[in-house]
Amino acid sequence: QVQLVESGGGLVQPGGSLRLSCAGSGGIFRNYVMGWFRQAPGKAREFVATIDWGGSRTYYGDSAKGRFTISRDNAKNTMYLQMTSLKPEDTAVYYCAADRGLGFPKVQKWQYDYWGQGTQVTVSS
Repeated sequence: QVQLVESGGGLVQPGGSLRLSCAGSGGIFRNYVMGWFRQAPGKAREFVATIDWGGSRTYYGDSAKGRFTISRDNAKNTMYLQMTSLKPEDTAVYYCAADRGLGFPKVQKWQYDYWGQGTQVTVSS
C-alpha cells in the first residue's frame, strides 16, 4: 500500500501562487488514481482535483477550475497542485489521496483508500 506525504503549504497573500506536492512511497505510484481534497475549519472535506494513472486526464472541482492545475510525475512518485490567483476562501488543509480501483474521475472521499496527513494553506494579507 502507498504512503502519502504532502508538502508546500504555507502563508500566501491574496492573488499569489503556491505549489503543493504529494510524495508517494511503498507502492507502485503509477497504479493509483490521485486526488486533492481540502478542508476548511468547520466545513466538510471538499474535492479539488484528480488525475488519472498516467496523467493524461484531469478533472477539477468548481472551486479549482481555471486557477489550479493538477499534475504528476510517476518517475518521481510525486503529484502536484499548482495554485494561482489564490483567494482567502482557499484557506484550508489540503490533503492528497490515492486509489487503485477502476474508474475515473474519482470525486468522492469514499472512493479513495489512502490519504496523506495534510498541509495547511493560508491565504491572507
